Amino acid sequence: MTLPPDLQHQLRQAPHTWLITGVAGFIGSNLLEALLQLDQAVVGLDNFSTGHPRNLDEVQALVSPAQWARFRFIEGDIRDEDDCETACRGVDFVLHQAALGSVPRSLEDPVTTNAVNISGFLNLLVAARNARVKRFVYAASSSTYGNHPGLPKVEDQIGKPLSPYAVTKYVNELYAEVFGRAYGLPSIGLRYFNVFGPRQDPLGAYAAVIPQWINSLLSGRPVWIFGDGETSRDFCFVDNVVQANLRAATVSADEAVNQVYNIAVGERTTLNALYAQIRQLLGSAFPSLQEQPALHREARAGDVRHSLADIGKARQLLGYAPSHRLAAGLQLAMPWYVSLRPPQTRQSEF
Repeated sequence: MTLPPDLQHQLRQAPHTWLITGVAGFIGSNLLEALLQLDQAVVGLDNFSTGHPRNLDEVQALVSPAQWARFRFIEGDIRDEDDCETACRGVDFVLHQAALGSVPRSLEDPVTTNAVNISGFLNLLVAARNARVKRFVYAASSSTYGNHPGLPKVEDQIGKPLSPYAVTKYVNELYAEVFGRAYGLPSIGLRYFNVFGPRQDPLGAYAAVIPQWINSLLSGRPVWIFGDGETSRDFCFVDNVVQANLRAATVSADEAVNQVYNIAVGERTTLNALYAQIRQLLGSAFPSLQEQPALHREARAGDVRHSLADIGKARQLLGYAPSHRLAAGLQLAMPWYVSLRPPQTRQSEF
């Protein structure tokens, strides 16, 4: 985990107690790793609906026994008010990552997506308010921009949502804003743009494109690109997201609080270009994959054509500075993705 020296120094000088919801998930477990390595106390909440115990096992292997002893895990659900109240008790900062992600999943099952992402979010807001936490930082989403055509995306210019998932993430922002005005709960929302990195599940039905493609290539299955491949995204390595969460929780400027921020790199990459980079990286260990073509199918409902973030607000008010662009993030993440490769390919080392 790579964090800026100033942020590391700040946190080591002032230990706190943190709650991470979705702690066994992709982003949650990376936050846990960073905080424990900085000698912070962490409470983690997860129901393992999309997270995995193996992610917690990986973190335990990367920290010292003394650091791991600062972690307390609660197996629970944000849809349960009592679980939220228990998790928030005695906590300084909440990093709320628990959600049902994925546009396609929300189109197939909008009711469960709503229950987790809106009702669960509200439960946690109430619990955080009751516990008088110092800061409530939550995972917002670039899906909030919907059909707004402008590029780059700027926080105060959004369009109509294109999926139930996008609706839920926008409602989160509205609820957080209201709790700030009505109850004085200080919050910051972070609109993530296409996050990738270690511990991102490649095998789920709604796996993100990078781990899914890598797993398909290594398993000898075809790689499918939805549409013509010229759809573009602002891919953001998980270390950047961890930095943003910790800066959002600890920033002292009053004007930075009760705001939403784009968290990305500020660079746009097409799916065709992304596939070429992945194939080239894998080709060093698996030469046969260098010429493996992708196949195309019809574009998915609810997907936006282009996405690119303006990260100027996060730079200015949070001090956020992404440490990894796409190529560097892929290089760091690839060994983890490859470690999950099928047994028949394990004679080669990445």
